[in-house]
Amino acid sequence: MTSLDPRSPLVLDTRELGRRAGAMKQMQFSVAAPADLGVAMVAVPPGSEIDFDIRLESVMDGVLVTGTALVTVAGECARCLEPLAFDMEVDIQELFEHPETDSRGRTIEGSLDDDELPKLDSDLLDLEPTLRDAVVLALPPVPLCQPDCLGLCVECGANLNDEPEHKHDVIDARWSALADLVAKDGDEEE
Repeated sequence: MTSLDPRSPLVLDTRELGRRAGAMKQMQFSVAAPADLGVAMVAVPPGSEIDFDIRLESVMDGVLVTGTALVTVAGECARCLEPLAFDMEVDIQELFEHPETDSRGRTIEGSLDDDELPKLDSDLLDLEPTLRDAVVLALPPVPLCQPDCLGLCVECGANLNDEPEHKHDVIDARWSALADLVAKDGDEEE
């Protein structure tokens, strides 16, 4: 019995390939993005379309999946907090191992090591963890709306991209007594 749902859009059936090394299958398809595919500042919007162009290859140890996924990323700029969106193509590459079997062909249940590769489950493979890893690792750690984004004014929060010459007449506290003298001189002259 399989623990994967074959109706899930990111669960792929590899029965056609069999266990003959060298068998290959090209696939191009689109699916709706799963939830929580990203990080705090940028992510793939849930339900947005992900376009896959992948190849499934039967190898001695399992099925090798290679290809690309085209995703739309949305979020906000880390400097000015303006919304941003862009398309990103990520590389997909993962080897899904055949489960270990005994001499009668029954699957041997073993403990999972951290270094172990993902396993095929009744000739099904789940592409979601591989996609999640590829997308999250490819996201920019500091997303910017433009490479030279000026950010926000630290005094008032104005967007410096809209007002690059934005300045404040801020008087250093150490000179504030002199500013008071200038103000008194201005009052006496009137």
